[in-house]
Amino acid sequence: MVYRPLRYEQMMRAAESFDVRARRMFGGMGVYTGEKMFAFLIGDDIGLKLCPDDLEEAMCLPGAAPLKPDPNSEPMREYVKMPRDILDNYEIFMMWVERSALYARSKISQSAAGD
Repeated sequence: MVYRPLRYEQMMRAAESFDVRARRMFGGMGVYTGEKMFAFLIGDDIGLKLCPDDLEEAMCLPGAAPLKPDPNSEPMREYVKMPRDILDNYEIFMMWVERSALYARSKISQSAAGD
């Protein structure tokens, strides 16, 4: 049986312009642009990796929380579990996905520049 988080199709559609792929990990699914993971799906939750300023802004959203792959684990650094009202509003969700994917891509550029 293939594992597909509940919001998999939504995530892949929102991020399709970033040439994404998904891979199972930690009981959920990581979503990548290039070699950098920028989103993590588990159950019906989506966590997005964000730059420090965007992370701070997102954590102020009602219902946002640090993303944990399971209740007993440490939070994933730089990832925020997006609130339901953001996930249910496609335009706003796409804005956050874009911020996340662009942040991941900027990290690819930074690592390439350091080579």
